[in-house]
Amino acid sequence: MSADFCKNAQERPEPVKAEVKGNIPSWLQGTLLRNGPGIFSVGETSYEHWFDGMSLMNSFTFKNGEMTHRSRFLRSDTYKANMEAERIVVSEMGTMAYPDPSKNFIFKAITLLNHTIPDFTDNGASNFIRYGSDYFATSETNYIRKIDPVTLESQEKVDYTKYLPVNMVTSHPHYDKEGNTYNIGTTIAEKGKTKYVLFKVPAVPQKGKSKDALALKSVETICSLPCRSLLTPSYCHSFGLTDNYIIFIEQPFKLDILKMATAYMRGVNWASCLKFCPEENTLIHLIDRKTGKSTEIKYYTGAMVVYHHVNAFEDDGHVIIDVIAYNDTSLYEMFYVRNLKNNTGVKDTGYSTPSYRRFVLPILSDKGVAVGQNLVKLKYTTASAVKEKEGKLVCQAEVLCGGLELPRINYDVNGKRHQFVYGNCVEESAVAKQVAKFDTETKNMVYWSEENCLPSEAVFIPRPNGESEDDGVVLVAVVNRNPGQSSFVLILDAKTFKEVARANVNGELHKDVHGLFIPHES
Repeated sequence: MSADFCKNAQERPEPVKAEVKGNIPSWLQGTLLRNGPGIFSVGETSYEHWFDGMSLMNSFTFKNGEMTHRSRFLRSDTYKANMEAERIVVSEMGTMAYPDPSKNFIFKAITLLNHTIPDFTDNGASNFIRYGSDYFATSETNYIRKIDPVTLESQEKVDYTKYLPVNMVTSHPHYDKEGNTYNIGTTIAEKGKTKYVLFKVPAVPQKGKSKDALALKSVETICSLPCRSLLTPSYCHSFGLTDNYIIFIEQPFKLDILKMATAYMRGVNWASCLKFCPEENTLIHLIDRKTGKSTEIKYYTGAMVVYHHVNAFEDDGHVIIDVIAYNDTSLYEMFYVRNLKNNTGVKDTGYSTPSYRRFVLPILSDKGVAVGQNLVKLKYTTASAVKEKEGKLVCQAEVLCGGLELPRINYDVNGKRHQFVYGNCVEESAVAKQVAKFDTETKNMVYWSEENCLPSEAVFIPRPNGESEDDGVVLVAVVNRNPGQSSFVLILDAKTFKEVARANVNGELHKDVHGLFIPHES
């Protein structure tokens, strides 16, 4: 990933038909939305971290064997303010914005106050979320921006805090079969309490609410969990969901609120206020979806950093949790622009390769079980949960494979036992050059790659009325760095992981982060 990855993109808001090679399955009808940073410099100012770039949204619409592409910048308040000032004036996690030196003292004082009690950015450049029938561009702050999923036009700005006491919310929600959305937010020192809030947004508005009303107005709090440490809440990017449980990992990767309040004065970015405490353990919360209460047994494991859950499911008195885990925070460091421009690799940064870890949490009471006994009874895993004392189990994961990130599954089996996972290969670098299909049962992995091509997230789309878990296609937006060749959307047969078609885009694609697929019936 060289300097060209941090150059500003150009939006292409009008739909343009792609040149298709091969045959796109006729049943593939819908739109793949992708989100990621697209503007890295404004005037003479530049972002210091790749994740800070202003959002560029892409849509790839499949219909009758054809694909059309369009892209737009998210017209957030951040975008408008930066463009009007012709410089970066809104701070992001890895980039602190300071006033133009020509501004007066009062302006600088107001800027300082805004950073002491942060009013976060609304630059939703990480993913898309569906609440009710509406779609929103999101990062992880309290602001999301409604968008038109067809035209990608930006609409109203929404503040979570008007409906829930949360300052940060994950960009990886879950959806159930009824269309309800589940998510987790963090409350920073509200009435002296720092806590995690688990909530549900119903698919259908409550009685008495307008059909067109914002779905968040009907939000239901499932439960609140106090932080283990009052002023250092754990960073949470995703979580797990089964039929009966919500899984939240409280990891020793924390945001120091006091340091965050003084970061601007100290001349450092907010990301420097995130700290990893390897000497501390990780607490895995298992919350009953119906009662909102945590299980009596507490589950602990060693220090780790988890950004992405793969899946979670229940089996014979156990909850199984699959995650992608790191031993440190070097992943974030890899994406500082200075490192990307220097083509910094594994040896230069000490990049910690992630591992695919499977944890097993026994649900049944540990009363009468001897200290030191392993309570896991499943035969297909080597994961353990050993009783340390009454009500406390120490869990050791089974490592299924290494070097896989941005995991996706057939979401129809989310919360159920799955066999296949699709992801990016990051064995040597956080910037993937391959995508893979991993079989959790045989541990076999098959790959797709092409010279000088950088794939995005591998998104599985099930064939209607499919006969097996991997009956469908995998869609991958690919940045093609070969001179004179187009970037493209790759369509892989999910069973064989062989290419069935590619749609060459008339224009550049840029490295993105996450996205979702909207079937046409939606």
